Amino acid sequence: MLKESQKNSLKNEEFLTNKILEEIDRVCDLKKINSSEKSKLIDSLKEICLENSFEPGEAIGIIAAQSLSEPATQMTMRTYHFAGSAGLQVTLGLPRLIEIFDARKEPTTPIMTIYLKKEFNTEKGAESFAKKIKEKKLKIFLDSISLDLTNKKIQIKLKKIKKSEMKEIVEKINEKFKKIKFKIRENIITAGSDEEELTIRDLQKLKNKILDLTVSGVSKIITAVIIKEGKDWVVKTFGSNFSQIIEMNEVDFKKCYTNNPHEIREILGIEAARGSLIREINETLSQQGLNVDERHIMLIADIMLFTGEIKAVGRYGVAGMKSSVLTKAGFEETLKHLVKASVRNEKDDFSGIFENVMINQQIPVGTGMFDLVAKVGED
Repeated sequence: MLKESQKNSLKNEEFLTNKILEEIDRVCDLKKINSSEKSKLIDSLKEICLENSFEPGEAIGIIAAQSLSEPATQMTMRTYHFAGSAGLQVTLGLPRLIEIFDARKEPTTPIMTIYLKKEFNTEKGAESFAKKIKEKKLKIFLDSISLDLTNKKIQIKLKKIKKSEMKEIVEKINEKFKKIKFKIRENIITAGSDEEELTIRDLQKLKNKILDLTVSGVSKIITAVIIKEGKDWVVKTFGSNFSQIIEMNEVDFKKCYTNNPHEIREILGIEAARGSLIREINETLSQQGLNVDERHIMLIADIMLFTGEIKAVGRYGVAGMKSSVLTKAGFEETLKHLVKASVRNEKDDFSGIFENVMINQQIPVGTGMFDLVAKVGED
């Protein structure tokens, strides 16, 4: 806590919180800063606080929305970027911004950036790791697959493969399909069930599952390329499986990143997802040469995440959560909201901006937030 003398000396620094004042004292003691330098530091901090403050009643939500949407209209409609020597096509520009604000569960181009530990941070180490994590499905090893409708079985003919690959395929099949009996003869695998007779629909479903079976690598990692960033060899992947990748021994999980905020929220929590959301919006705008104050982006990210989940900026997310009936009706699906409100006997208290504009009433923003009370003296 601050001493009484310190509080008195700083009583005029109304723009600085007690926490900041305590931090100033701590830093000044640590760095042995004299009183004149300390006063300069306080003055500079006051200026920063003033620059970053807003007036009571200022419509910061509207300003943030305008500040982001105005430059976003200048974006190229469809922009793609090729990352890495193999050319991972990454969605940018307006399509990527729409994905972020719609809070889509899966991005069009899910990309992971994987950093390796020191002992694996070499070109050979990165190459072997990239090969290791690339997903290989059973269908790439097949020569043909056919349904035997008479005997209710599936016949799988494999290509000429190594014995180690054959052993891996058999292990994965037995692990995945425990109720199905598999017979293996050279490079031909026959699948069926002795316990119950499979229908044609069951056979078709089983065939699709067999074709989609992951034999090796990490599921959802379609492509993996290596890039040198400074002294580090980094693996970039098309496809994201953040939960499995960060558990791997070769990976420096503290540096790894995915462009899917939903995955980050599930594994690292809502605050990490907030940081990811801000970073993705910032990068998308900066790649188009647009400069938006980060505070506007932070406000929008906070609004999208304050419930503990990532909500879309739309009628099923942020806009749909508004308490005002007229605001929801004015956005989309007018009749639906008005009918619901009339059935439920809902009331609108006109505390927001949009509903007051609709009925031509003074909005509760700026001077409209306050009532003037005057005490008239006696003559």
